[in-house]
Amino acid sequence: MSRRTILSGAGAAASLACAGGPASAGAPAAGRQAPGVYRYKVGDFEVTALTDGVARRPVTADFVRNASVDDVKTALKDAFIDPNVLPITFTLLAVNTGSRMVVIDTGTGGRAAPTAGQALENLAAAGIDARAVDTVLISHFHPDHIGGVRAKDGALAFPNAEVVVPEAEWAFWMDDAEMSRAAEGLQKNFKLVRDVFKPMAKDVRRYKDGSEPTPGVSAIATPGHTPGHMSFRISSGSDQLIVWSDVTNHPALFVRNPGWHVVFDMDATEAEATRKRMLDMVATDRLRVAGFHFPFPAVGRIAQRNAREYAFVPENWNPAI
Repeated sequence: MSRRTILSGAGAAASLACAGGPASAGAPAAGRQAPGVYRYKVGDFEVTALTDGVARRPVTADFVRNASVDDVKTALKDAFIDPNVLPITFTLLAVNTGSRMVVIDTGTGGRAAPTAGQALENLAAAGIDARAVDTVLISHFHPDHIGGVRAKDGALAFPNAEVVVPEAEWAFWMDDAEMSRAAEGLQKNFKLVRDVFKPMAKDVRRYKDGSEPTPGVSAIATPGHTPGHMSFRISSGSDQLIVWSDVTNHPALFVRNPGWHVVFDMDATEAEATRKRMLDMVATDRLRVAGFHFPFPAVGRIAQRNAREYAFVPENWNPAI
């Protein structure tokens, strides 16, 4: 190959590039994320984290009941989060045990915010057919956890799945007397619970603290956020994952400050005691933990910084499973 041949080839390539016109630098922005899916292993189980999206809540004086709004905003600034608007993300899990496909909580069903309701879309993007889900395991009855049991048209989102719920949660939210004396703000949730579960009540299986609602997943009572709130221990071989649902909301606030009382907790004192117990357990035993409102993919560890303060340490993103 001579110098003349090389120069000739380079000139031809340049001519072809120019003939094609300029690069499309002005193409419209996508305007949305790629599918929110992340997989990791717990022993032999494959866990798929699925984002349902986000709600953006203004940081007002009533958001944390026992801390000043200035202290809350300072904590958010320290975490490089907008101090005026907190992004509350929703991450549910699909657990493939090898013999069963289990979905833990269902997301909002599009009922919480226009930027949420992505669970089924992301489930499909993960290659999981909603009709192939064997078990839907519910931690508690707040809308962002049960809203996705049904599609917006009322049909079951997971038509072949058995729905399994906490016995204590069912007893509270299905009690007409509790509904009659509930504060106005809770009435909407009582109605949603009935809309979701009443048509299928005879088929809903209830589970208790310490039971194994589905093989490889055991229930841990973590009350306070709601009366029957449950967390889960997923175990395969010697590996474990604690799925603690809403024991904390955003970790920058409520892992760092476990004594803070978020407005969503129905019994703030009990929720605080539960939170401190669970934080101590996972920090001492160095267990992985998945939190429903942790930043996606919502899995990591808890480190104890001092006697009163903890920190969430996200697990390193792993391109392999």
